[in-house]
Amino acid sequence: MEQIPAAPEFQHWQRNLWVCVLGSFSTIVAMTLLLPFLPLYVQQLGIKEPAAIARWSGAAYGATFFSAALTAPLWGKLADRYGRKLMLIRASLGMAVAMSLIGMATAPWQLVALRLLAGLLGGYASGSTILVASQTPKAQTGWALGILSSGIMAGNVVGPLLGGVLPPLIGIRHTFWLTGAVIFLAFLATTFLLKEVPQQKGAKKASAASAERTPPVNHRVVRLMWLSGMLLIFASMSIEPIITLYIGEFVQGDHAITLMAGLVMSAAALGSILSAPRLGKLADRIGHWRVLTAGLLICALLLIPQALITAAWQLVVLRFLMGMALGGLLPCITAIIRHNVPEARVGRMLGYSTSAQYIGQVSGPLFGGFVGGAFGLRPVFFATSLVMALCGWLNWRRSQKIDEK
Repeated sequence: MEQIPAAPEFQHWQRNLWVCVLGSFSTIVAMTLLLPFLPLYVQQLGIKEPAAIARWSGAAYGATFFSAALTAPLWGKLADRYGRKLMLIRASLGMAVAMSLIGMATAPWQLVALRLLAGLLGGYASGSTILVASQTPKAQTGWALGILSSGIMAGNVVGPLLGGVLPPLIGIRHTFWLTGAVIFLAFLATTFLLKEVPQQKGAKKASAASAERTPPVNHRVVRLMWLSGMLLIFASMSIEPIITLYIGEFVQGDHAITLMAGLVMSAAALGSILSAPRLGKLADRIGHWRVLTAGLLICALLLIPQALITAAWQLVVLRFLMGMALGGLLPCITAIIRHNVPEARVGRMLGYSTSAQYIGQVSGPLFGGFVGGAFGLRPVFFATSLVMALCGWLNWRRSQKIDEK
């Protein structure tokens, strides 16, 4: 590890990174924890008809991501104005309160409303991305964001696993209360361990004066990064609605199909967790554009054999490799945005980037379900490959124009 730079704004970047990793991990676990038992909780709240249980479960799960997508730019803007640490304190305390209240719900509408509240008050992971991106030396930005991305992905893996283990042991309501307590610990760590160096008044005036002399945002690059981030999540999520049906073509028995589907879904996340710090470090060395473009094109190529498999284990291997290709790309996108946006607007632009990624999280499964229902399961992979290839080409074209300048 290189020595910590002497610049005051970078004094605490390593400590801040690990606080943000742990806080992001715990809040993402909280957002995904209820996946395995959500229908059971809805049933406990008085809904008995299977179709109604499915509707309420879908609404409750999607509510958090919907409200988070709407508010991410606002929290990013406020972070630029009032400080990134303050936003992380707000998010961790808000999530702790919301998760505890979810454990006290007595009706399904309350569950949906509280999940909306969790998304509205949350945003710890996106706030952490803003803080790490803005207060890490540029030479280590890719690596640091890769570590943070691994923590976020780990939360996405561990959350559903804990959601399957804890309710039988301590009950559903106690699971929510325990999660709220863990997030409260993240709130305490954020409050007392995280150090943000505030801008001095003279520095603020200087930065404002320099902002007036320079173009505020490289809009073409930033908008391309928003699109790329959305499509990355889109590609990861597009097979979610069809994965169980697709595996059913190669595996017999409900238990075996469910187990294999879980392995396939976990394989991509595991690949991303392992590769994100390494790809981030590589990007710091050879350039974020190169890693981003190569990752997108490799992802497009790996989607093609996924449509041609003859056994389910092949899909596990290919999804793992695809996860490795995708792992460092969101950190690259964040780093490129940071390098093309003035310091005073980093939070707001990264907030829009987070919203775009939430759009990918919603549109990916919708796209996969539509294409799978209309044209068959295998065309989903081909269509997603085409989308990834187009995104890779757009990034390559933009990077070539930048190199020519």
